[in-house]
Amino acid sequence: MSLGLFDEMRRRMTDLRRSEQKVARFVLRNPDEVIHMRIVDLATEAKVSEPTVVRFCRALGCNGFQDFKLKLAQMLATGSQFAQFSMNDSDSVAEFSQSIFDSTVGTLLSVRDRLDNDALSHAINALGMANRVEFYGFGASGAVAFDAQHKFFRLQISTAAYSDPHMQNMSAVTLKEGDVVVAISQTGRTRALVASVRLAREAGATVIGLCPSDSPLAGEVTLPLHIDVHEDTEIYTPMSSRVAHLVLIDVLAVGVAKSRGPRLAEQLKSVKKSLNPLRYPEPDES
Repeated sequence: MSLGLFDEMRRRMTDLRRSEQKVARFVLRNPDEVIHMRIVDLATEAKVSEPTVVRFCRALGCNGFQDFKLKLAQMLATGSQFAQFSMNDSDSVAEFSQSIFDSTVGTLLSVRDRLDNDALSHAINALGMANRVEFYGFGASGAVAFDAQHKFFRLQISTAAYSDPHMQNMSAVTLKEGDVVVAISQTGRTRALVASVRLAREAGATVIGLCPSDSPLAGEVTLPLHIDVHEDTEIYTPMSSRVAHLVLIDVLAVGVAKSRGPRLAEQLKSVKKSLNPLRYPEPDES
């Protein structure tokens, strides 16, 4: 599957003129309709002029509207089921739920294919040797941070998660060499998070960043793990970047668990056994 054209539209969104952004957003939400449209139809639906549509197509490296439609059709033919999430007011529950699932699958495949495995290995090694691991995030990324703390706690690592800027700063200044911070952000542009990361690095800690490649946070961390998921925040869309962050945390946790060998496996069995009294027994299968 190739989502190159969609990826290029999302990546270039902020560089396009405001009127061209209207065309991009309409295409991302309605790709199956656009391939059957005339240029006048797209201009009318996007509420722009026909020359704007032509400029939009050329900004993406296409010779014109017909060339753009050809590339869009080729992309949809190879992976239309994983297109960008879009929803019309008339969509049924079944239609928009399928769109959400398919869009998330597409996001995960795109992030997987772009991951830098060398950077991933360095991050796993740093986490495996860490004396202390702290997870920082705000909003939806804060929820990912607490999920990560839960996973790494079971790996016999001293760990904590913070979604408050004051707590992050206090945590950062108490770190030292051999400690690791994992900073999580969908935008990579939260000033408070970047400030906490700087304090952590000044204290001697290694900082792993789960963030977009072109963000301020990516430039501040020691080991960036780029997650480039371009989401339209002007309307309600599922935050598939959050799911990508959760999956990458799973990858890091599994990597650290593998590096710790059989002794950790026994410890995990003990942890699981300790939870048995808190659960109802499984139904008798006999």
